[in-house]
Amino acid sequence: MADKIERKYLAHYVDETFNGETPAYTRLGDDLEEYNEELNPDVEIKKNIKGEQSIDHKGYEVQSDVDPYYATEGSALWEKLAEIANERKTGAACKTTKIDVLYDTTGTVVWAYREDVALIPKSIGGDTSGVQIPFSVYNLGNRVSGSFNPSTGTFTPTSGN
Repeated sequence: MADKIERKYLAHYVDETFNGETPAYTRLGDDLEEYNEELNPDVEIKKNIKGEQSIDHKGYEVQSDVDPYYATEGSALWEKLAEIANERKTGAACKTTKIDVLYDTTGTVVWAYREDVALIPKSIGGDTSGVQIPFSVYNLGNRVSGSFNPSTGTFTPTSGN
């Protein structure tokens, strides 16, 4: 029987420049015990008069939550999220990209996907453990496969994407 893949090998990065000229990807997860990309499939189940069932699968409304997310001095992601929250920014100001990567046990990339996303802060404050700004990640599409170099933070789309 094959071994289970440990959660630490599935990584999630966001571009903390929010579509600057040179992306700077930071890995999520420092204070997270759990992170799930909820696919939220849009499915309609139909049943005809013959008793047969079919589905109409129209796509996905993918989102995830980063909660908690603690403010860290010097973090470009924290600064941008605070700017969005404090100035009540919307639309393009919240858009960036994310990369999902699966590594094998040797650190080799098994697969990588980049996608446009919007990062929307849910609150700002927290308890005595520190300033928090939890946020939601809403996938916007334009998902492409490619390769990712974690040392340089460079994503290269697969040709044909």
